[in-house]
Amino acid sequence: MSTDSGDLTRDPLIRAYAALMRSHREAAGLSRAKLAEALGCSPGWIEKLEICEKPPSEATSDDLDTYFKTSARTFHTIWSEIKKEGKYPAGPPGYPGYVRREAQATVLQIFTALALHGLFQTPEYAREILREGRSKDETEKLLAARLERQKILHQTHLAQVSMIVDEGVLHRPTGGASTMKEQVLHLSMLAQDPKITLQIVPSSKGAYRGTAGSFTILSSERERDVVYVEGQTSGQLLEDSREVHEHALVFNLIRGAALSADQSLDLLQTIVEGL
Repeated sequence: MSTDSGDLTRDPLIRAYAALMRSHREAAGLSRAKLAEALGCSPGWIEKLEICEKPPSEATSDDLDTYFKTSARTFHTIWSEIKKEGKYPAGPPGYPGYVRREAQATVLQIFTALALHGLFQTPEYAREILREGRSKDETEKLLAARLERQKILHQTHLAQVSMIVDEGVLHRPTGGASTMKEQVLHLSMLAQDPKITLQIVPSSKGAYRGTAGSFTILSSERERDVVYVEGQTSGQLLEDSREVHEHALVFNLIRGAALSADQSLDLLQTIVEGL
């Protein structure tokens, strides 16, 4: 079962925004379709805002303040607080819920097949990953959020991180040779942390269970385990115990195909020398 829609409803600021919007609309005797027509957006967008399925945007907030003639730019003020508190999710559907659970995790089991996991990316590598199809300002905002996320690696409640990487990721010239050299050296440094175990599935392995794609299993003391599965345009945060169990089995099979931690560090050194 996906937990996408429930994550935004946990945020009291987003709930307050949605309730205020619905209250103004109903007081004006407007249907969602009529309000959407007035604002120049789709009725579906209005619905997603009112049921907390999507976070509000600055542009919509300004339009609501203008249309309803609110005092002190009420909608914009709440939007600003949402953004300031770090509760303004940036990313595809499913991602906001993942970030919340990631921040609370005590154990992370990560398999990455196409690009390095965000917690392990250098700024230049991350910028190259994020900039495709985005403006410079949007890229930099997403980059800042990603770098902020990386602070959890140093939090005491995070007890263990096991990451398995397909070797092909380390040979893909993301950002060029200098960026990749810096990135691989960064991985080597992080792997020195006693709570981080890094393993690499060598290219010589051929077909193995990880060819289906990247995923992360998240465990915490307060909530049951979940798994986040990445897609091209969205992600799914799954909490069904059977799904989590299946991904745990796959993770162990992938680990069986990977080099040991020491062998993986040696391979990283070889890759650095090649760059």
